[in-house]
Amino acid sequence: MKRSPFPAGLLGVLIAFGGPDHQPFGGLPAMAQKANADVEGSESRKAERAPSMPMARDPAAAVREEYEAARRKGTREAFELFIARHGDDPLAEQARAELKRLSR
Repeated sequence: MKRSPFPAGLLGVLIAFGGPDHQPFGGLPAMAQKANADVEGSESRKAERAPSMPMARDPAAAVREEYEAARRKGTREAFELFIARHGDDPLAEQARAELKRLSR
């Protein structure tokens, strides 16, 4: 019985379309191996990279800076604005005292 060239040709096409990145007998494709190597190597590179976002500021520090800016300005409007923004903050009491002092 004569064999048909079809199965051998089909195997050749499958290997050709699999490309050089494909290992047909159970191995990982070369691209997957490279991706795994990149992930494993990225642990050591994390320390080298700068963070993509800056760290969040301390909210209390921002409130203190805003209070100091109001004190430097020394106007009624500056203290009223600070109190409107940060009425629950302990520095708001100091701002209220400054407002009373300005009213005299």
